[in-house]
Amino acid sequence: MEYSYYSLKAGNLKNLQLKKASLPPPGPTEVSVEVKSIGLNFADVFAIWGLYSATPKGVFVPGLEFAGKVVAVGSEVENLSVGDRVMGVTRFGGYTTALNSDQRYLIPIPADWNYEEGAAYLVQVLTAFYGLKNLGNLQNGQHVLIHSAAGGVGIWANRIAKNVGAFTIGSVGNEEKVSFCKSEGFDRVIVRSKSFRQDLDQALGYRDLNLVMECIGGEIFQIGYDALAAEGRLVIYGSANYASRSDRPNYPKVLYKFLTRPKIDPQEMIALNKGILGFNLIYLYEKVDLMHTLLQELATLQLGKPIIGERFDFKAIPKAVRVFQSGKTMGKVVVNV
Repeated sequence: MEYSYYSLKAGNLKNLQLKKASLPPPGPTEVSVEVKSIGLNFADVFAIWGLYSATPKGVFVPGLEFAGKVVAVGSEVENLSVGDRVMGVTRFGGYTTALNSDQRYLIPIPADWNYEEGAAYLVQVLTAFYGLKNLGNLQNGQHVLIHSAAGGVGIWANRIAKNVGAFTIGSVGNEEKVSFCKSEGFDRVIVRSKSFRQDLDQALGYRDLNLVMECIGGEIFQIGYDALAAEGRLVIYGSANYASRSDRPNYPKVLYKFLTRPKIDPQEMIALNKGILGFNLIYLYEKVDLMHTLLQELATLQLGKPIIGERFDFKAIPKAVRVFQSGKTMGKVVVNV
């Protein structure tokens, strides 16, 4: 089976090249998938730039999630059949029209979802759920600050938090996203401006801040940490502060932000009784049993369908990445094959 894929050596989006190859038959526990839709994630951008610690060495295929149709199964595969619609995660390799995947990383797409929605689910909902539940220990009646509230992780985090019975404050990068977040059910929505600390205090009112889902970094990270109440937790899963809208990192700016990033004194944490926890989704990829446990729990919550914000054709992947990294999108950005 011939297929097409995008690959590059990390450092510059302009290095991304479209190539063709022949897909070998699946191994005994593998499934061959004809990819129909691909989900974009911020980790894709940092991997393309070479700023993601898990980025493979040398030439690699970006992409962490996809959805498609099973076209062949290995001899030991029992739960999937040719013709099944599946969504999956991969430790890179998602920018492709076909791939072989271990069966453990494939999940049937719900009957009333399309391929786009399948490609828009796994990475971001797992990030939100693991961060809120396993690390954040979010409880009914608590108050949570969710950054990048109009993005995929932010949308899922709000739905999960509201399901628990929490009060949610969403932060966004511009005013255009405020009404969208309000329509998604956030209790308060604030723009990350120069008055962010004052706006956060006003949104909280008399309430304690119990949990922060942090993906920005820099001053915003510090403000969230400082605002946490005793026993509060800050869960960090990204650092959008280092991003730019160019094809390659602005290395002097990245270095400056790295050197001037907030430093937290662990001795002070003891006195303040608050904590910081960090993770990236590669951890869950390597803990596949935990990943399936989380997905089973998520299936009981009835959180609704993913929201698709932007759609692109496969040959427009470089453009899709540039639009995604602009920070102007809302919902999930997907690429259709």
